[in-house]
Order: sequence, then C-alpha cells, then structure tokens
Amino acid sequence: MNKIISTNDVVSQVESNIVSDMDGEKVMLSIENGKYYNLGDTGGEIWECMKEPISIQDLINTLVMKYDVGEQICRDQVIGFIDSLRVQGLVKIEST
Repeated sequence: MNKIISTNDVVSQVESNIVSDMDGEKVMLSIENGKYYNLGDTGGEIWECMKEPISIQDLINTLVMKYDVGEQICRDQVIGFIDSLRVQGLVKIEST
C-alpha cells in the first residue's frame, strides 16, 4: 500500500525491535523480519522521538530546533526516512 505521509499523521515505533547504541549510532534488529538496520546518529534521534506516538510535524519541529537545518529540508528528509521505516514494517502511522 502506497500511502502519502502527512505532517499531521502520528508515527510510533513498532514494538518488535531490539535497538542498541553502538558508538553513538542506533543499530536495530527487527524481530519480525530478522534484518539489521543502522539508523545512524540522526536516524537514531528520530527513532528515540518515536518511543511515544508523535505527530510528524512535532518531530520536524524538534529536529529543526536541535539541528541547523531548514524546515522544508527537514520535512522532506524526515518523511522520506519515516516512509522507508514504514515500508520495512518498523513504524506505525496513524492519520489524524
């Protein structure tokens, strides 16, 4: 299913993953599909923000305040990252 992600959508982690911190980067094992993922530094930060359900706009606002990045670039990259996590079955996205 190809869903268009909106900044109003709420995203959260799927619980069947084991996440570890390795040299400042998040590495994850999906129990569901048996694959490893290196989320990197910023991806790990996004992952941490999704421990509890969060709107994508709130996530973008958090990252814009923390990093030296414009909102449009941040939005594009965050939505792309979340979409790739969605395709792998690693996050839940709920429309509001």
